[in-house]
Amino acid sequence: MSDFLIIGGGVIGMMTALQLADAGQSVTLIERGECGREASWAGGGIVSPLYPWRYGTPVSRLSRWSEGFYPELSLRLLEETGIDPEYRQKGLLYLRVEDEVRALEWAREVGKPLERVGPEVIYAKEPAAAPGCEQALWMPTLGSIRNPRLGQALRARLAAMSAVTLREHEAVVGLERDAGGAVIGAQTRAGRVTADRVIVCGGAWAAQLLESVEVLLPVHPVKGQMILFKAPPGLVQRVVLMDGRYVIPRGDGRVLAGSTLEEAGFNKALSGEARESLWQSATQIVPALADCEVEHHWAGLRPGSPEGIPFIGAVPGVKNLWVNAGHYRNGLVLAPASTRLLVDELLGREPIIDPGPYRLEGRLGGKNS
Repeated sequence: MSDFLIIGGGVIGMMTALQLADAGQSVTLIERGECGREASWAGGGIVSPLYPWRYGTPVSRLSRWSEGFYPELSLRLLEETGIDPEYRQKGLLYLRVEDEVRALEWAREVGKPLERVGPEVIYAKEPAAAPGCEQALWMPTLGSIRNPRLGQALRARLAAMSAVTLREHEAVVGLERDAGGAVIGAQTRAGRVTADRVIVCGGAWAAQLLESVEVLLPVHPVKGQMILFKAPPGLVQRVVLMDGRYVIPRGDGRVLAGSTLEEAGFNKALSGEARESLWQSATQIVPALADCEVEHHWAGLRPGSPEGIPFIGAVPGVKNLWVNAGHYRNGLVLAPASTRLLVDELLGREPIIDPGPYRLEGRLGGKNS
């Protein structure tokens, strides 16, 4: 029996497992499919909220702590696994920002190097960007990561750790409780798995997992579709954002464009309408993409939550059960701080930030609220 059972093998679940194993704890991680292949794989990899000044303090605190963690994590994973997560800090260009004044005020308040720039800077940074831009906002410190590679590297590292047991392609059908009501493990299609403490990191599926113990977690799936252009290296050199849509360059020249926001339940079906909308947005940002092949089109399910504030902590009224879920569009962005905050609490350490805004008390439905 492990010290901890983690349900959900996305970036949140895997980072939690890594930190617990680093601290000498034994961990079993169960994933219904393959680790890192749901929302963690499907996202864009920008390690900041798209418009960070539009978020409240709880999300901002997590994102600021996390942003500085990725360079160190990427280097560690490259050294330990040989897989490069491709963290690149090349900055972000914001085109056509409606609330520019608010953005610049926010930057001054939090000490972010966000500045207004003219066409000479815009086209020096991105020669292929939409013509006729007279001004933009430029954030030089923002980075991005190739999230499928990050997932591969985390999985490889965990697989090599003796304290970690990975159980993939094993769906959890319910949580197990003892006679006193404490959670002691999970029932899967392959049998029963027990642990001293259980952590639900199930992303868009977290609410379903908790239903078996009558916990009503307000997390629901929000579909996002994206496309990938086979572009020549150097066509796009950094993240460019316009009207809520973005293009992200990869190291091999490919350009990712996203994304949609759709309330469609757990349906990940692709649509021609979404593909066309994404293509139109991407080619407005970088017109030369119109000459590039769309190589791939996919969808992922984000874990939507009220105000995008994740649920991090113990489940009130249910002994031995913990949750880290509901990160909405910012799972990758908030993962380092969210997982560190939970692990600090699990191990009785001083928390990196105030855990109060993320606790489950007062935020659940039903008797656990």
